[in-house]
Amino acid sequence: MTGTPIRLLLADDHPVVRAGLRAVLETEPGLVVVAEAATAEAAVARAAEGDIDVVLMDLRFGPGMTGAEATAAITARPGAPRVLIVTTYDTDADTLPAIESGATGYLLKDAPPDDLAAAVRTAAAGRTTLAPTVADRLLNRMRVPGAALTRREVEVLVLVADGLSNRAIAARLHLTEGTVKSHLARSYTKLGVDSRTAAVATATDIGLIRRR
Repeated sequence: MTGTPIRLLLADDHPVVRAGLRAVLETEPGLVVVAEAATAEAAVARAAEGDIDVVLMDLRFGPGMTGAEATAAITARPGAPRVLIVTTYDTDADTLPAIESGATGYLLKDAPPDDLAAAVRTAAAGRTTLAPTVADRLLNRMRVPGAALTRREVEVLVLVADGLSNRAIAARLHLTEGTVKSHLARSYTKLGVDSRTAAVATATDIGLIRRR
């Protein structure tokens, strides 16, 4: 491959994962890893320097900014690099915030090396690559929009699964307790259930929230 190489930033809090990504990508012609970041905040700062074409972003770091929040901060700037999510998480609670925040692609860490390299090149060209499970779930949401939970409804159910009361959820999300109850009621209707326990179980089974 000739021409200007695609310059990459690897953002992941696990050194072993960054080393693995680097080992795979640096064997590919036309791809060069120019920087790494161990925190989402560091990724935002490094991406702003103007010499990155694609950021490979994990979704979950330690305390502080999430990968989705970092993606939103990076893509909000003019002339921003593309962001390709590379993570182990594929539930709606993970994929929707990442895609809504401006990610160009979403790949799982168990993807074959060839798929990873292809996704990087696709992202650099401004086109979208989605892991098959993610693409299937998004298509299903489009086919049956009435059954699809909103991002806020998913957030509420995640906190229900964590054992929080309606009052605690309201405080965490800066909502009124009545609004939380409304979100839950709509979730029950969409999921065809009539209790918090059943809502969490069903949402987990169909991949809306992660198994605890």
